[in-house]
Amino acid sequence: MKKLMALGLIIILFCMPILLKKTEGMAGDKPPAATATGAAKAPEEEAPCEVFLTVEGEPVPVPLEEYVIGVVAGEMPADFSKEALKAQAIAARTYALRVTSGGKETIRKDTAHQVYKPEGLRKKEWDKAYPENERKVREAVTETEGKVLIHEGKLISAMFHSTSNGKTETAKNYGGTDIPYLRSVESPEDAEVSPRFEDSETFTLSQWNKKLGGDWNAAMFGTLRLKRNETGRVQQAEANGFTMEGREVRDKLSLPSTDFDIAYDPAKKIVHVFTKGYGHGVGMSQYGAEAFAREGWPAEKILFHYYEGTTIKKLEADAPECLKSP
Repeated sequence: MKKLMALGLIIILFCMPILLKKTEGMAGDKPPAATATGAAKAPEEEAPCEVFLTVEGEPVPVPLEEYVIGVVAGEMPADFSKEALKAQAIAARTYALRVTSGGKETIRKDTAHQVYKPEGLRKKEWDKAYPENERKVREAVTETEGKVLIHEGKLISAMFHSTSNGKTETAKNYGGTDIPYLRSVESPEDAEVSPRFEDSETFTLSQWNKKLGGDWNAAMFGTLRLKRNETGRVQQAEANGFTMEGREVRDKLSLPSTDFDIAYDPAKKIVHVFTKGYGHGVGMSQYGAEAFAREGWPAEKILFHYYEGTTIKKLEADAPECLKSP
């Protein structure tokens, strides 16, 4: 019996180093993080689309996202809802990339293209409200960074205007070309939100004759007929010996829109013009976007309403749109 006990003790002593070695190796599946080498890193986000735009009047090229900040500040009141500002940011970015062929062409900073306000001008105009307004606009742009509107694989012509007359205008009525995503849609909230929904202008008869040409009198005004299209805007104005497109009448008289009515006061020789809407009416209505945002619409839904059949794409550094005109 004593021999058996002695033999068992020898076996235990022989196996103990092996057991201890195995236990030490099971303390952890990998070295502590502080001493680990070659640990897997979290995947980095894709680099954004990096484009510099040549903006007319600016001394150096402007980074795309900084440019969009300046356009949102120039095109929309900073107190608009964030989703409306985000919709404007996406539309402005799309418009700029298309107009400049991905940064190859110069873009103007007025209403001929898009109103752009550099930071110095924003500080001056916003004054004490600058910190809050700048934060809000920058957030809207940052949250949409690189996002653009696409139709059939190409950047769209993201036209926009201030205020519709209740419906947006079609590209065909405006410029003669049918564009699938620039057709008329309802924008009824403009009347409730926009201070520019209705307006009026007055002209003396001599001013009217000088601007439009001809020799207008009470009899001629009596023959005036305004031919409207399906969106309620004047497509053509006709009178005895006079024919002019609605767009041309608007331009010559500097009217807010092409939805206008004309009344002549023969006693005072005054022409009264009453208008609805502000701007050309094509694409997104900015005040309509604000109205929809107040109803809880996200930016994407607003954009898909005004630009039917489009999709939103986020451009990365290797996207063709970053390198050349789509």
